[in-house]
Amino acid sequence: MSHPTFDYIIIGAGTAGCLLANRLSADPACRVLLIEAGGKDDYHWIHIPVGYLYCMGNARTDWLYRTEPEPGLNGRSLAYPRGKTLGGSSSINGMIYMRGQARDYDHWAQLTGDDSWRWDQVLPYFKQHENHHQGLDDLHGSTGEWRVEKQRLRWDLLDAIALAAVQAGIPAIPDFNRGCNEGVGYFDVSQRKGLRWNAAKAFLRPICYDRLNFEMWTHAQVAKLLLEAQPDGTQRCAGVQVWNGHEMVTATASREVVLSAGSIGSPQILQLSGIGPGDWLRQHGLPVLHDLPGVGANLQDHLQIRSVFKVNGVKTLNTMLQSPWGKARIALEYALNRSGPMSMAPSQLGAFTRSDPSQPHPNLQYHIQPLSLDAFGQPLHDFGAFTASVCNLNPTSRGTVRITSPRFEDAPAIAPNYLSTPQDRRVAADSLRVTRGIVAQPALAKYQPSEWKPGAQFQSDEDLARLAGDIATTIFHPVGTTKMGRAEDPMAVVDSQFRVMGVAGLRVVDAGVMPNITSGNPSAPVLMMAEKAAALMLRR
Repeated sequence: MSHPTFDYIIIGAGTAGCLLANRLSADPACRVLLIEAGGKDDYHWIHIPVGYLYCMGNARTDWLYRTEPEPGLNGRSLAYPRGKTLGGSSSINGMIYMRGQARDYDHWAQLTGDDSWRWDQVLPYFKQHENHHQGLDDLHGSTGEWRVEKQRLRWDLLDAIALAAVQAGIPAIPDFNRGCNEGVGYFDVSQRKGLRWNAAKAFLRPICYDRLNFEMWTHAQVAKLLLEAQPDGTQRCAGVQVWNGHEMVTATASREVVLSAGSIGSPQILQLSGIGPGDWLRQHGLPVLHDLPGVGANLQDHLQIRSVFKVNGVKTLNTMLQSPWGKARIALEYALNRSGPMSMAPSQLGAFTRSDPSQPHPNLQYHIQPLSLDAFGQPLHDFGAFTASVCNLNPTSRGTVRITSPRFEDAPAIAPNYLSTPQDRRVAADSLRVTRGIVAQPALAKYQPSEWKPGAQFQSDEDLARLAGDIATTIFHPVGTTKMGRAEDPMAVVDSQFRVMGVAGLRVVDAGVMPNITSGNPSAPVLMMAEKAAALMLRR
């Protein structure tokens, strides 16, 4: 059987993979193959913003991962959604457009020794694909494929919480994406006219589908990379082995293979291919083709601590959904105007602040919702309430992603290791106190807020850190498992140009290469990184 040959093979049609496929196939002389383990993004709930409720935990669109039992979460295991469809996690995520802080990228430049990662240097890559609702200015683009809009809703309750935050010393901010995001305001979202705007719509349809040099395989899971030993003893990635549901097929790449399978999928594929921590690979009967200990290490995530406050005398989603008329009104508003609760991102109001005044920069992010529930996927409570979820933007805890067998079908073990450091436990306790300080402001007094979770009776650092472990959950931001760094860093997996250390013809371009997590939701930074990677590859 012949093996088709392409110039570039991209593994994963997610946030990064779709943009890369668009940019690389723009040259008609380059043959590009895009491989996606999931199916097409033709499930209607992908496109209705509130449909994330039906996409996460659904085998049609989600890998259905779970974490290992987490000591820091008092032994709980969490669902760990990752997109398994065209558009990847951009098809099931919270749609929040958030670049992070300028200092994030300046720190990356220090860690990698490459000034091209500084904020002023990466800003043009953010702008290149951006189509921002406020138009072109020095910090936003207006002609790109990625639509960024204001949300099509407002809530009296959220307006009151925003005012309470201002009263607590957090300034109002009109735009979180100008380099410093300290403040409170409504999030901008990746939507177009009340519909989710995912990476497949933005970068594949229709332009890539019309290119004769572009090919896409769906329902095709990469089993391993194909490596060839070079005369100097190093390895070169020559192609991929893919299970298409019926048989194993091989595709070869004359130039490069690009792993864009995400912070879970990319380290798994590398390890299955013999690239990773040697001792761990040998334990699972795999040959060690390149001992690279950082593969699957350095896992970072934002852990959100979900405080719930009961309220009276104001509309919440909990109370709206109690009656058939309320449900019908929500559906009608969306059908007529593409607005209202069905157009909601999972979180509407955001705030960035400090866990204590000694912090040199904002280290907390709030996602605030006019609703409450016991856990994601559970019914809403039958009383009026809001949820103020707060996360430590710069966690010091580090986890791992490791294969559990040599079989590509078997999910890896995901161990985020939440709240495993004294610093993270202290920030968790302090953040709950900051939340209480906001809720105690006069702007909310008329709604008589009362703390339902974790409970106002808990005050000590020890109690609050323990209760954070009871009520906290992932906010679905895994990064760092194939981090970029300097050549002398033994835990670096890729260099500052995304090239895998010691393996020619192979790059990783996804959230896994972040050496440190950004101060906010990571989808927008991944688009920037893919834009930067495409420019580097086309320049070769």
